[in-house]
Amino acid sequence: MLQALCRYRHIWNIELRFRPAFLGGIMQQTGNKPPAMLPKRGEYLLKDMKRMAKYYQVPLRMSPDAFQHIMGTSSLTAMRFITAIDMTNPQYLEPLSRQFWMRFWSQHEDISQPENILAIARQAGLSAELSQKALEMASSPPVKDRLKDTTTEALKHGAFGMPAVVAHYDGKPHLFFGSDRLELLGSIIGESASFHHFGFMLSPSWNKIRNAAE
Repeated sequence: MLQALCRYRHIWNIELRFRPAFLGGIMQQTGNKPPAMLPKRGEYLLKDMKRMAKYYQVPLRMSPDAFQHIMGTSSLTAMRFITAIDMTNPQYLEPLSRQFWMRFWSQHEDISQPENILAIARQAGLSAELSQKALEMASSPPVKDRLKDTTTEALKHGAFGMPAVVAHYDGKPHLFFGSDRLELLGSIIGESASFHHFGFMLSPSWNKIRNAAE
């Protein structure tokens, strides 16, 4: 969804904002459970994600133990780091989100340890100085509070999982959940979308879009 929205923002003339939120907190507050906790659903989801990756030409890799890897990885430090970047250098939010996605979903590498977070930041184009400063900020009260606030905001919009997109159009918020809702999103804002010429990338952030005409 991230890549598709980035490509369509100029075609649809929308303002696109990336809002880091903590998935673990959303799951806990809503009582939601990972779909893979139901064996048959997890089995289907594994096959479906492979089909979607091939169809959208996204470098997603799903191994038989992928869900154990996903559920066994904490994203809290990563999300705090992304939040610190959002507060200090928001121009890096998009490339940073992409690199975290690649590291976790395509390369199946760790995103929780400081040295790996710094490596991801470097790949996203951040200087060593900016990255180190953001990493130090990640454990500070202002960053923790900011992440809590955006997570609470996502919950108020009805989010119960990720990816979550909130489209503000005609003075109303419209929540979309999942990675295959671009066509429905387009219908709400009076636009059309073709799925055949682009891929999308899921993001560990939730996205907020506003109609640029407002």
